[in-house]
Amino acid sequence: MSARQRRRNSLQKHNIMQLSGEFIISEALRLVDEGRDVIFPVKGCSMLPFIIGGKESAVFSPVKKIKKGRVVLAYTSGGNYVVHRIIKIKDDDVTLMGDGNLKGCEYCKLSDIKAEVNYVIGQNGKKRCLNTFWRLAAAFFWRILRPVRRYLLAIYRRLS
Repeated sequence: MSARQRRRNSLQKHNIMQLSGEFIISEALRLVDEGRDVIFPVKGCSMLPFIIGGKESAVFSPVKKIKKGRVVLAYTSGGNYVVHRIIKIKDDDVTLMGDGNLKGCEYCKLSDIKAEVNYVIGQNGKKRCLNTFWRLAAAFFWRILRPVRRYLLAIYRRLS
């Protein structure tokens, strides 16, 4: 018997339901479509230094404004959901990039933007808005610093 079968049997024995990531995302998007906010823990470091994976949670809200500079949950042309910042909008085409990424972008259509992230919640429960003038300005300058971002991220990771 494989490890997967043993795990499935164990879950059934204890009457535990295992949910797939796709199911969880679809339910979260259903709630967002109903006008509710949904909180998800953040994994990974693609949004450093503005969203810290493993330490903060993103609050997904219904999309109000699709604008350059906003952080969104989008279904990309690569077939994945990502939480990244909009760096370009041209007609119906949207280009996304994580703040912590050194290169590479994701692409989607305007209709593939499923939610926006206006707030993150830290481990201490404190809410932090991502769309204030100062945070958007910092994100703008961070994008300009892309050629030296590698070094700044290395320093940031060593300090934290």
